Amino acid sequence: MSAHAPANRGLVTISIMLATIMQALDTTIANVALPHMQGSLAATQDQISWVLTSYIVAAAIMTPPTGWLAARFGRKKLFLVAIAGFTVASLLCGIATSLPEMVLFRLLQGVFGASLVPLSQSVLLDSYPREQHGSAMALWGIGVMLGPILGPTLGGWLTEYYDWRWVFYINLPVGIIAWLGVARYVPETEPRALRFDVFGFALLSLAIGALQLMLDRGESQDWFQSPEILIETGLAITALLMFIVHMLTARQPFLTPVMFRDRNFITGLIFIFIVGIILFATMVLLPPFLQNLMGYPVLLTGLLLAPRGIGTMLAMMLVGRLIARMDPRILIFCGFCLISFSLWEMTTFNTDVSRFTLIWTGVMQGFGLGLVFVPLSTITFATLAPQHRTEAASMFSLIRNIGSSIGISLVISLLARNTQINHAQLAEHINPFNPLLRSGELILTDPRTAPTLLAMLDAEVNRQAAIISYLNDFRLMMFATLIAIPLLPLLRRPLQSAPAGKVAAE
Repeated sequence: MSAHAPANRGLVTISIMLATIMQALDTTIANVALPHMQGSLAATQDQISWVLTSYIVAAAIMTPPTGWLAARFGRKKLFLVAIAGFTVASLLCGIATSLPEMVLFRLLQGVFGASLVPLSQSVLLDSYPREQHGSAMALWGIGVMLGPILGPTLGGWLTEYYDWRWVFYINLPVGIIAWLGVARYVPETEPRALRFDVFGFALLSLAIGALQLMLDRGESQDWFQSPEILIETGLAITALLMFIVHMLTARQPFLTPVMFRDRNFITGLIFIFIVGIILFATMVLLPPFLQNLMGYPVLLTGLLLAPRGIGTMLAMMLVGRLIARMDPRILIFCGFCLISFSLWEMTTFNTDVSRFTLIWTGVMQGFGLGLVFVPLSTITFATLAPQHRTEAASMFSLIRNIGSSIGISLVISLLARNTQINHAQLAEHINPFNPLLRSGELILTDPRTAPTLLAMLDAEVNRQAAIISYLNDFRLMMFATLIAIPLLPLLRRPLQSAPAGKVAAE
């Protein structure tokens, strides 16, 4: 498809950016409101988690079919249906009066919202000439990255001063404006009569759904001690292996195998998987660290996390100007180095860490993510044929989401387990033979004060054990970032004039 006229290109960008931000924001904005939803909907802790689970599973399952749906019915039609469906589902979530209604409407949100991010990415890539793909991905990346980062801040503010229902109502004006913009300015693609691989889609959906359920419910069900988790793991592995065999042998498979022969695309999927782990896992760890261990209120926590988004925005604005003039692999390398350094700084946190340190480490990490995300999004698709872009963009979003799910499950599981281990190890030193405690020995043996003092001592041991566990999680993410850096030479930079789908010589 030819690039749009310059007058329309800006309006196209604004329209699809609104849709991208709306969907990306919704991945984290509802998390803050969960305790308020729990009371309003009369749900237990385990039941209210399905508000998140239903959205995640539905979005994961419906992301891969985006390419086929866009080719079969037209990309613009699919975009309009997705925006309208997501907006209406947001309204229904806001007026839900029971838990089953909320879970159903969140399921619909996931179904319609799944295609928004890959569609916006493919439309932007087709709207700009190849030499401006870096700038286009910078604009797209701002929406994708800032949404999850600013979600907790905005969600906390809306919940605190208005009501948890406004977390969903805020999507209405954004969705309406985005729909009108797409309807007016985004051109339609020519629909093609394609056969739908029902068996392949069913296998991939089963694999993704079982994996997401396992990751989301693993911690609450004690992981592989639970028959439910064992069944979900077995289903995910079996269905995935069957899908791979089917994809390689079927005449018209659900996913085009040719995509996976592109080295840049495969390497880009590995990198975006790691970015997904870092982006969301850090956002899951920091709010409870600040609130539970440092005693910060929700609004202050959100304000301290917001500068991370500012760092991301500044980096993307800078990268949009630099990416056409320098090797994108250098930008990715610098970004991963900044992320690693910020995570190393976070391994030194304690409950006396200053607000300035919290802010500048967040800005540095956000800046690093911005340096990585834009050139990675550009170089991943640089050598891929244009007809595969929508399908490839859906895989790009799917792998990022799976990375975030695995990262969140891993760090939360390790946090809970390591806190128990650290508590046991620290408690071993709480005894009358420890010289550091002898000064209080008489007080601890006083029946009038001993129960209170022992309870305070146990609370402090719990606190210190939790701090050590948080630092271990930060260290784990730092190592994951460092391990990815040696993969950079696998990415090849095409010449600006290279034909679509062909790799230029280094």
